[in-house]
Parts: sequence; C-alpha cells; structure tokens
Amino acid sequence: MHDVITSNADAACSMSRWMRAAVVGGDPGADLVALDDALNALARVDPRKVRVVEMRFFGGLSVEETAMVLKVSPVTVRRDWSSAKIWLYRELTGETDDGPGSLETGR
Repeated sequence: MHDVITSNADAACSMSRWMRAAVVGGDPGADLVALDDALNALARVDPRKVRVVEMRFFGGLSVEETAMVLKVSPVTVRRDWSSAKIWLYRELTGETDDGPGSLETGR
C-alpha cells in the first residue's frame, strides 16, 4: 500500500512541478481554463494522450492500471504520458524550440 501511495504522490508532485512552471498568469481560475483549453486542443490531435493525463494525474492511476484500462502496453502509456506533458507544457507556456506545433503527437 505504501508503494501505491508513494507512486501516486510522486506522479502528482512531478506533474504539479511542471504545471506550476507552466502557469500562464497569477489567477488560478485562468490557469484551469488554460489547462482545459490545452487538454481540449490535445484531444483533437490525440484523444488517448488526454485519457492518459486524466487517469494518471487526475485519477492517480499507475502506469500499469492506466494500461489495463486503455488496453495498451505500459510502454505506450509511458510514451503518451511523457509526450502529453511536453505538449501541454508547450501549449501553456508558448515555449518551443522548433516553432509551434512541431512536437509530433500522432500515433
């Protein structure tokens, strides 16, 4: 049980760190709207990545649990989780090294 709690806490802390770094303004309500907009934009490109974010960050599911629900491999969940975080960070901050929309999000 301790491992599950620790794993969920680590995932939440990791996600919180990059979300804090991606804060658009000083208003938390505006930040939530921006996050919702970014998730909706990602859903238009790759809905599975949004499902992974919802399950991992908001639902607290492990990689393995998320993989079982989505009927994909844990490696696919890790890859989706990683690229979704990068995509959302870039969307929320407007920062890119290669220009807007350069990160591949397709399957």
